[in-house]
Amino acid sequence: MLHMCADEVCRPCELTRKVQVGDVTVGGGSPVSVQSMCTTRTSDAASTLAQIEQLANAGCEIIRVAVPNADALEGFSRICVESSLPVVADIHFDHLLAIEAARRGAAALRVNPGNIGSMDKVDAVIDAAGEAGIPIRIGVNAGSLDPGVAERSELSLPQKLVASCESFVHHFEERGFCDIVLSAKAHSVPVTIATYRMLSRQLPAYPLHVGVTEAGTLRQGTVKNCVAVGTLLGEGIGDTMRLSLTADPVEEVDVAWELLAALGLRRMRPELVSCPTCGRTQVDLIGMAEQVERRLRDVRAPISVAVMGCVVNGPGEARDADIGIACGKGKGVIFVGGEPLRSVAEDELVDELFREIAQRF
Repeated sequence: MLHMCADEVCRPCELTRKVQVGDVTVGGGSPVSVQSMCTTRTSDAASTLAQIEQLANAGCEIIRVAVPNADALEGFSRICVESSLPVVADIHFDHLLAIEAARRGAAALRVNPGNIGSMDKVDAVIDAAGEAGIPIRIGVNAGSLDPGVAERSELSLPQKLVASCESFVHHFEERGFCDIVLSAKAHSVPVTIATYRMLSRQLPAYPLHVGVTEAGTLRQGTVKNCVAVGTLLGEGIGDTMRLSLTADPVEEVDVAWELLAALGLRRMRPELVSCPTCGRTQVDLIGMAEQVERRLRDVRAPISVAVMGCVVNGPGEARDADIGIACGKGKGVIFVGGEPLRSVAEDELVDELFREIAQRF
């Protein structure tokens, strides 16, 4: 059941608490933030900081780094000081690493209480986060559930994931700690969707970090994440996201922004509108569209740019685009707001398009 905000139906994400991760606000109707995770060794602070800068330039807003052992702590300290993005410490198994990461400048901790050990150890992590004034993301995965829930055969996997979250959240609340973000990830798209829908109903106060874990390489992982996360965000479920891909993490950020733009939630870069080609097309439209797409990566204006294969219908079909080209035989038309601007030779079309973009946007 959705609550009412003023005269409109609230989206679930508008009802969550606001949690501060460095200078990024998560939840409470704040824009869905984009996260990624470094693939470098945290002990190599210089390489990690260089990758963080690449990710920041791509639009990443929160970065997570692994802290697998004590050897990583020195590098982690430097990363926290020099990073342009809020740094979340990713901790598994060793609660002492989480405590030390909180002391050394983490903007947040990501822990799975199910693999930290006894609840006494979890309590020590909660206390350390409280003293540092930073939030904790309770990250539950299908492979590491609350031991008391994992063996309950009457529950489905989504129910187990949500029950694990509920158990941990209630424990944190009893300790007086509510600065929480939740995630409950699986590699299955249907399980992911069912789990987060249930979480948003049963724990509506807490911001949700959405994504499909172990989603696969660039093509498969993009499809799985966009189906699952796109479905959830379209329903107003999700406050921050990481689209896990077995690829350069910059790809995760690029796909995340494409998804947010496609849903009409956020846009920081151009949208390419291009037709699929047909028998009327008399130019190398695929090559032209790919060239435009590459060059648009250097444009930061949130505009829509069309590349159409037909002079007659192109401007009309892409009338909502801010600017575009429609191709004929050996030439094409540059149009703005659906209105033809001028005719240009085929081999000059793309260059002329970008001259117009530079002048107008």
